[in-house]
Amino acid sequence: MKRLKKIAKAEIIVKKSRFISIAYPVSSLEEVKTKVNETKKEYSDSTHVVHAAVVGKSGTLYSSSDDREPKNTAGRPALEVLKGSGITNILVCIIRYFGGTLLGTGGLVKAYGDSTKEVLKTVETEEMVDYSHITLKLQYDLYTPIKQILEKNSTTNIKEEFGVGVKIEGDIPSPNVNILKKEVGDSAQGRIQLDIDSSIS
Repeated sequence: MKRLKKIAKAEIIVKKSRFISIAYPVSSLEEVKTKVNETKKEYSDSTHVVHAAVVGKSGTLYSSSDDREPKNTAGRPALEVLKGSGITNILVCIIRYFGGTLLGTGGLVKAYGDSTKEVLKTVETEEMVDYSHITLKLQYDLYTPIKQILEKNSTTNIKEEFGVGVKIEGDIPSPNVNILKKEVGDSAQGRIQLDIDSSIS
């Protein structure tokens, strides 16, 4: 599975109705709900704010809404497009400004599906990777070489505490854990305490 790297936006016009689609990176269904409410406030002058979302490491959690469009003509076609995209942790909000012409059931299904496809053409994604949380305790003389090892192994969210010694925490891609263990062991020769919590994703 892939995940969204940043917000993306697209727009189509169907029989004078504007369909603005915005793709947001999200990490939970609670975040989906919050983001949908924020979008509704931002586009409070719109006719509808439809949404569809796929969440979870395997992309098995779903959310969608027709937002007063006829049942299953808006959120569901958008969700089906997302489910087939191979992208997870993604929310697409589709903002409709009614153009005066009724589209009918088939027209709505096509418009919301096409709007979702349009924004997916513009998104930037990256592969989903499991992360492990690591904690290291070391002396000051090892700080610089260990910091270089952490950076080389794509460690993120690094936090440091300086006291009698140094405590470093961070998140490392799980496939890099064994490499990190070896490099830290070679560099420190048993002088570092390394704790690993696996798969925080």
